[in-house]
Amino acid sequence: MKPIWIVDDDQSIRWVLEKALSREKIPHRSFSNPNDVLNALEKESPEVLISDIRMPRGNGLDLLQHVKASHPNLPVIIMTAYSDLESAVSSFQGGAFEYLTKPFDIDKAVELIHRAIGEGKRTQAPSKESAAWLQEAPEIIGQAPAMQEVFRAIGRLSQSQVTVLITGESGTGKELVAHALHKHSPRAKGPFIALNTAAIPKDLLESELFGHERGAFTGAQALRRGRFEQAEGGTLFLDEIGDMPFDLQTRLLRVLSDGHYYRVGGHDPIRSNVRIIAATHQNLEARVAQGLFREDLLHRLNVIRIRLPALRERADDIPALARHFMVSSAKSLGVEAKRLSDEALKVIGQMSFPGNVRQLENLCHWMTVMSPSTVVGVNDLPEDLLLSANTPVASSNAAPSTATIPIVEGVSPSRTGTEWEGNLNRLAVKMLQDNDQEVFDSLLARFEKSVLMAALEVTRGRKVEAATRLGIGRNTITRKLQELQIDV
Repeated sequence: MKPIWIVDDDQSIRWVLEKALSREKIPHRSFSNPNDVLNALEKESPEVLISDIRMPRGNGLDLLQHVKASHPNLPVIIMTAYSDLESAVSSFQGGAFEYLTKPFDIDKAVELIHRAIGEGKRTQAPSKESAAWLQEAPEIIGQAPAMQEVFRAIGRLSQSQVTVLITGESGTGKELVAHALHKHSPRAKGPFIALNTAAIPKDLLESELFGHERGAFTGAQALRRGRFEQAEGGTLFLDEIGDMPFDLQTRLLRVLSDGHYYRVGGHDPIRSNVRIIAATHQNLEARVAQGLFREDLLHRLNVIRIRLPALRERADDIPALARHFMVSSAKSLGVEAKRLSDEALKVIGQMSFPGNVRQLENLCHWMTVMSPSTVVGVNDLPEDLLLSANTPVASSNAAPSTATIPIVEGVSPSRTGTEWEGNLNRLAVKMLQDNDQEVFDSLLARFEKSVLMAALEVTRGRKVEAATRLGIGRNTITRKLQELQIDV
């Protein structure tokens, strides 16, 4: 077996991956910069290449481009600490096998390497028409793990034209994701047409969708092209699809089935060459059970489903989003951008935001208009915001309170700081003096069990959320729960 090549200027990352691969008895070789990799590739090639993106002496995406040009079947795993939509999509469009964000779960990373080894050959060549990325602010902001899943999905779909269903609460940015799916698709040069099906009266919605012939009904004085015709060769985004009237669902299903439709009052079929992206804040399966949504249409729309997280699920993104909206609000109003103080950001970060990102954007617009100060302080915030902030939302980086931490033997939850570390040290010394042969494994197991139980208590038994809070993978937490015999 050929070695795994690791490319990163960070020695600690190389060391961690080297130790993990050594445990798995996988040969490996490390590089600190892309130039050394390119020189080595002239003589030999690895089984899998793992590369960072940003390095002082080179760029991982440029390395990916060179590698795919000379070794198109070599699996390349891109990793980065600066996770954003641009790098995620660029990685996949460049032919990357997978995209790994730092800090990563080492078990998940090893799992990914094994999968890359098993994949063998990658047949998909890099796209020759990779989009040039905008240098200004990212089109979608999100560092939280839940948003990384969304970025990864957009990247995976960048070479596809399949129908996509976007779900999520109102105000989470579903249309923004639909725009990104269109922009980074083979239909990017075609039109992007959006229609909110809940905002159009039922009597007019059919004409809005399919157009009408002159004289089709009272007031139809001229032929009108519908949204399907307007989106020809591009993408039609149907927002709030769950509110579409039942009889129109039948007509939409027909278009998706045979690719033809008729204008209202028309007799000649029109061929449709449109990609459908639909979105809803409703549970369509529940709507089907209630007889309000066609099951066959749901299956047609639900080819690929992307779930957008609520803002409370990505609270770590609130500061970056707030700063972005403060700048964009000032730009739209033609005024100088105001800055949020650290104290104000902390209060805003404790909001529940039932209206999600849209509510945060509106708040920033309000502060841009209403705050008298260049630096927005706590006293400049609206009173209702201060009231809602009394119930804080836990951030993924926030430590649980001592009241929710299970007791570790020898450690009192009422003690903080270095006290529990001192107790742990004394316990380890005693076990070593007693010639205990499993000191490390025993203490590690008890520590892991305590932390996992704390996370499950905070998340009320939700394993996926607990894994996200702890910064580990889903497979890792499942395996640990089984090993430690923790019953959720």
